Amino acid sequence: MEAFKRGAEAASRRDVEALLSVVDPDVEWHSALSELLGGERRVYTGHDGVREWLRDQEESFSDIRIEYSEIRDLGAERLLAIGHYRARGKASGIEVETPAAWVVEFANSKVSYVKVYFDHAEALEAAGLSE
Repeated sequence: MEAFKRGAEAASRRDVEALLSVVDPDVEWHSALSELLGGERRVYTGHDGVREWLRDQEESFSDIRIEYSEIRDLGAERLLAIGHYRARGKASGIEVETPAAWVVEFANSKVSYVKVYFDHAEALEAAGLSE
């Protein structure tokens, strides 16, 4: 869980190197931020993909905060984080807040898989849980 928390803090500050230090070089990152902007879900792979994900955020948002109200250890190197995104559009200045949840898997103590959901119930179901 500590690797996840450090990575989330690094992502919020847009600290690429700190984020990459807790992410597996072959990570599979299913981002939902493009959906938030009316596009389609994107999958970013590897460290280059994580760098691209951060650049995409930088282009779209002047400020983004990822906040968690709960983190559940699912065992077998998996966790579920429940919280929300708060972001300000770079061009519009409009502030957006949306529920979010993350299903995260680890390999060798590094984040190897991330999938983001904007529906907590959907994330619980994907994690094999119920409310």
